[in-house]
Amino acid sequence: MKMFSSLKSRYRYGFTLIELLLVIGIIAILASIVIVAINPTKQLGEARNAQRRSDVNAVLQAVYQYAIDNNGALPGNIGTEEKQICDGAYASETCTGADGVDLSALVGTYITAIPRDPQQGNEGDDANWTGYSILQTNNRVTVSASGAELGASISVTR
Repeated sequence: MKMFSSLKSRYRYGFTLIELLLVIGIIAILASIVIVAINPTKQLGEARNAQRRSDVNAVLQAVYQYAIDNNGALPGNIGTEEKQICDGAYASETCTGADGVDLSALVGTYITAIPRDPQQGNEGDDANWTGYSILQTNNRVTVSASGAELGASISVTR
């Protein structure tokens, strides 16, 4: 009988509460270090800015292709004042007036669809606007993204 009690004390099964708490604490510390190092908010903001840069270049390329095919004439009412680009699917009187530029003439031939800012809403007052703006100065066209994040300025001129 004495022999079994000595074996039992020599081999214990499971972990003590202190050991479990230490392991959980170490895992929590390592997880917080990894989350801080990855910084998902910054990563997502950079991804949306990359999409904005791509969209701005696509719109500008489509405008230039249109101008080449139409003897230098620009689509919509692009002028010297910066105006918001309207979404062709939601184009209205507001879009073609003094407030915005309707680039729906580009859709199909020069671009598959007018791109929208990654964080732009599709409902309410934001439904008509893409989150991008356009203007022409000195025979050069500038397209910019007003919703750039992380202090970035996204604008392309050609």
